[in-house]
Formats: sequence, structure tokens, C-alpha cells
Amino acid sequence: MGILAGKRIVLGVGGSIANYKVIELARQLTVAGALVDVLMTEEATRFVTPLTFQSLTYRPVYTEMWSTVENAAAHVKLGEEADIVVVVPATAHTLASIAHGLADTMILTTILATRAPVMLVPAMNVNMWHNSATQANVALLKQRGLLVLEPDEGMLASGITGRGRLPAIERVEAELQALLGRTYGTMAGRKVVVTAGGTHEPLDPVRFLGNRASGQMGYALAAAARDQGAAVTLISGPATAAEPFALDVVRVETAQQMHDAVHAHVADADLLVMNAAVADYRPAQAVDHKLKKTDEQLTIALERTPDILQSLVDIRRPIKIGFAAETNDLLAYAADKLDRKKLDLIVANDAVSSIGQPEIEVTLLDADGGKVTLPRAAKGLIAEQLLEHVLQRWPERLGRTGASVVAPSMRLEEE
Repeated sequence: MGILAGKRIVLGVGGSIANYKVIELARQLTVAGALVDVLMTEEATRFVTPLTFQSLTYRPVYTEMWSTVENAAAHVKLGEEADIVVVVPATAHTLASIAHGLADTMILTTILATRAPVMLVPAMNVNMWHNSATQANVALLKQRGLLVLEPDEGMLASGITGRGRLPAIERVEAELQALLGRTYGTMAGRKVVVTAGGTHEPLDPVRFLGNRASGQMGYALAAAARDQGAAVTLISGPATAAEPFALDVVRVETAQQMHDAVHAHVADADLLVMNAAVADYRPAQAVDHKLKKTDEQLTIALERTPDILQSLVDIRRPIKIGFAAETNDLLAYAADKLDRKKLDLIVANDAVSSIGQPEIEVTLLDADGGKVTLPRAAKGLIAEQLLEHVLQRWPERLGRTGASVVAPSMRLEEE
């Protein structure tokens, strides 16, 4: 199950034309299994009605300061039970009010009453965002430990172009999941390096040797580790899948560049997942001009690319997971690769039915002879199952570091 399942999320909605985008956020969080309690300022209700959010979250929407929940003040009850509080969009007035401890709306009082992490997602006019007062308030909020997302740059509702747009909802959701992961996740404090995508080996300035890797599986693995609290470095070759948010991305093109990037980041990693489809060969000589068509046959000499996993055979700190995508003799080739490259685990999958496809079936082979098959499913789900398997296999080396974190309401009961 994903990090959102069963989480209590308080979603504060300020007054902005960007409110129509927040409707989709509330829906996505609810579909993912979160319990979403929406708080709206009076100004917000002028753009979107409370009924819209109530219909999508299946829960009451709070607009009045004097609302109650189970005979308790709503802001206190919701604040105590929240796993996270997020305000989208956060207006300049809301940022200033939170920074200075004001308490005259449901959103402000709930933030004062909660011990859960708080995320603020500003949206406003470009000049309001760059105003020194707003920037001072943002700096103060960050200093106090609140997460404030930078707004995007682009065309604003006023017609002006600049920074102030509400970030893409996909980014907001990813940042929210990452914050939940860092607070409650099973891998908080760990570092994970994931490679994904393919490689392009240049033949001339416009042509290359490549493959059909989409990046879907590697991106899903990086997102799953992020959602469990790990600090993730994603080393990505060319890919067609949408790049995940809320993690560090290193973009490369060739096998040599991927080799160098992996060696630059692996030393202090706890887990290395080599999912990228790296070319085994490259043109022995790339020319600096476009090759012209002639009547003659063209012969291209190829040379081996660096074998990244083989180059890591003597490095033992990170748990190393490789992938074997084959068209025949799948398990035999995978077992051989597991042994030759001294991996802890290898993920075997049929190349034809998985590369570029949204679903995959995999078989996990470990160095101790273990074998587990994960039936065909969406790559996002397989990524979560694979990570869960790895955590169960090596809990001491991959489990969260430091004291475990519990929900704010549980802490209050213990005290």
C-alpha cells in the first residue's frame, strides 16, 4: 500500500483563481486511500463551492470557525488527528498570518493546534510573491520547519508572466508524499540510488544506437523509495515516462556517463537499484558530421561499453539490485548475472512483454537461493512490492534510522 493509504490529511484551501486545480488534488488523495478533511476560507468559497470538495472526498467541508467534531472544536480535533496539514493555494495573506501566529480562520487555528508536518503551496501575483514582506514571511516559515514550495513561473491569471503560478498538482502530490515519507516512512534516513531509462550511443551528431526503454519501472522504484522517506538520487538516461518530482535527478545520455554518475553517488548509498537498460556496445568511432547515404553497404564497428555492475563488484556497502530483461532462458541468464556480478538480488523479467509496457511480471532471485514471483501488475504496484520485499529481507540495513515517528494524536495520548 502507498504512503497515502489511511493517512489523515487536512487540506486548507485559500481564495485564488487556482482553486479549480485543487479539486483534482483532493480527488487524487482520496482515491489513493487518504482521509481528506477540507477547510475553506470565505474567499475560497467564492471560487469553488464546499459541495464540490464534499462530493469528491465523501467528508464534511469546514468553513466556519465554530464548527465542531464529536463535540470538540473542529480546529483542535482536526489538528490533533492530522498526519499532515497542507494549504493549497496559500495566499500572501495566509503566509503572513501563519508566520505571525494569527488565528482568525479555521486554517490558521488548525495549523496552530497541530503537531503534524505542515506544507504550504503559494500562488499569487508575481509582484506580491517577490515583495520583501512576503519573502521575509516565507524565510521565517522555512526557519520554523514548515515546507514551502516555490510557485512556478509562467502566465498568471492577470496576464502577467512571472513566478506565482500554483505548481503542477502532480508536483504538489509528490512533495506531500515525500514529506509523509520523511515523517512516517519505513526508509527515512536512508539513501537510495536508482538508474532508469536507456542510453543513447552516438553514431554521428543526429543518429544513435539505443533501445525501447521507457523509464517507467525505474521511475516507479524511485518514487516508491521517496514515498518511504529515502533520499533518492535518480540517474536517468533518455526515457519517455514522466519524470518523478521531489527527488534528485541526474540526467545522462551514454553508458559512460551513467557509469561515472553511479560511481559519483554510490559510495554513501544504502541501496543501489540498477534498472536502466544500458547499451552493451557503442560505435567504436562517432563522427562529427552527419553520415551521408551512398550506394555502398555501411559497416559500423562496435566496441564494448563499460559494465557498470561489474565495475562495482568489490563495493559491498550498498545492497545491490540488478535487472535481467531477457527474451529466452530468463531464469538461467538471471542467475548467472546474479552470481557473476555479486549482486544481492536480481529482478528477472521478459523483455518483450515488459519494455515500454505499463505492466510487468517479475521473478526475484537472491544470492542465498531465494525465489519469489510477483504476478503481472502495474509497474507502480510492482515497485512497491519489490521495495517491501527488500525491506523485509534486509531490515537492519534499509529500515528507517533514528527514533520511529508516530501520528501526532498518538503522541498526545502518550503524554
